[in-house]
Amino acid sequence: MGPACWMWDYLRRSGQGGFFLPLSGGVDSASVAALVFSMCRLVCSSVQDGDAEVLQDVRRIVGDPDYLPREPRDLCNRVLVTCYMGTENSSRETRALAKDLANQVGSYHTTIAIDAAVAAIIGIFSALTGRIPQFRSLGGGSREDLALQNVQARLRMVLAYLLAQLILWVRERPGGLLVLSTGNVDEGLRGYLTKYDCSSGDINPIGGISKVDLKRFLRYACNTFKLSALNDILKMIPTAELTPLRNGQTVQSDEADMGMTYEELSTYGRLRKQLGCGPYSMFCKLVHQWKNQFAPCQVAEKVKHFFRSYSINRHKMTVITPSYHAESYSPDDNRFDHRPFLYNPLWIWQFTAIDAQVKLMEVQRDTKSTSSSAPASWKPDSKFLPAREEPRDTKETHPAPGDKLGSMSSLCGDLGIYVSDGSWNSPCSLTFPSFPELGGNVAKFGQHLATKCSGGTALGTSDVNSRVWLL
Repeated sequence: MGPACWMWDYLRRSGQGGFFLPLSGGVDSASVAALVFSMCRLVCSSVQDGDAEVLQDVRRIVGDPDYLPREPRDLCNRVLVTCYMGTENSSRETRALAKDLANQVGSYHTTIAIDAAVAAIIGIFSALTGRIPQFRSLGGGSREDLALQNVQARLRMVLAYLLAQLILWVRERPGGLLVLSTGNVDEGLRGYLTKYDCSSGDINPIGGISKVDLKRFLRYACNTFKLSALNDILKMIPTAELTPLRNGQTVQSDEADMGMTYEELSTYGRLRKQLGCGPYSMFCKLVHQWKNQFAPCQVAEKVKHFFRSYSINRHKMTVITPSYHAESYSPDDNRFDHRPFLYNPLWIWQFTAIDAQVKLMEVQRDTKSTSSSAPASWKPDSKFLPAREEPRDTKETHPAPGDKLGSMSSLCGDLGIYVSDGSWNSPCSLTFPSFPELGGNVAKFGQHLATKCSGGTALGTSDVNSRVWLL
């Protein structure tokens, strides 16, 4: 109900004539379509209850002073335009699923092929360079493959805005449409999206929701809204469908491309945002949480892979579409999760600390004859952490991971705050002094950090934001 009410409020105040949604036949765009349908149900219910203001808004939006919505599907046909933008890499299954869902929610639906536009862009590049990029499956390299995928994705955004501006003109109605974005939390966190593709739009009702939670919502919507197409969509393997098919079947998989499952990615996202974990503290938690599934060395590689991907792609979050914040794990850089967008993806100190703890756990395992797992009471051992330079203006020692940091963990990622001297590979110091005037207060510590670093140099807030990383 929350995202549905949010969309209606935005629509009625925007002065636009409805929404445009690129409908791919996958979980994300299907979730947005179901939310618009939910919005139409709520609006129709209010009209039937005699809400004159809502009826007035409806008539203004659809451009008909006498219009009276009979049922949600009828209203949805007036305020939602969906379009399946296929290529030669799109499967028949997703095309059919998009059409079935559009019929069930009642949207004004079209299907088009954008291969001619893709070929035109590649043709311009070839005319300029004399080179023709190829997909990896056809003999090309990884750079060529990604570039060809990105061309398809970005053209969908360009076409979405063209249709949003002119489709009501085609239908002989005034105004334009708001473009609905379909990027979820996990894609933004991992960076598994093309900058300026269908993750870009005017508003995004699912930008603060993970794929795992979206699937839960679709199961609810399937039963509550009687949208059977959602059940078929849930059975499909998530895929971007941007690489060539094999015998007419999709071979690309989101989870294979990402190198992690959506369940794992959802776990990483919650630990990173809700618990303030960096690489090392996340490893320390997951090595216990996943002790029956993965060996410590496997957990270490998974955590490292996530943080490499996160840091390399964080810049994409600076242009993310405004989203409805349904949960506290959103990575929205502009409004909800202010972080640096240029990281050192090597995470030298943190990854070295992880490797040291893995070696320690392996030693503990090898010395036990009756158990192959780490003891339940295991804690990170500071003896195995890489050495740090002492703070220049204090004799205090650095806190070892596992020390009692109390409520500071949510602010400082269980370990503290890492300040660079300006070079990626030359850490300056770990600024975690116990300033007596702060009394251990987390809020005061944050305020103090905004004006001081370990050397006592005055810093502006923007400077701190660009130089501080969670461990």
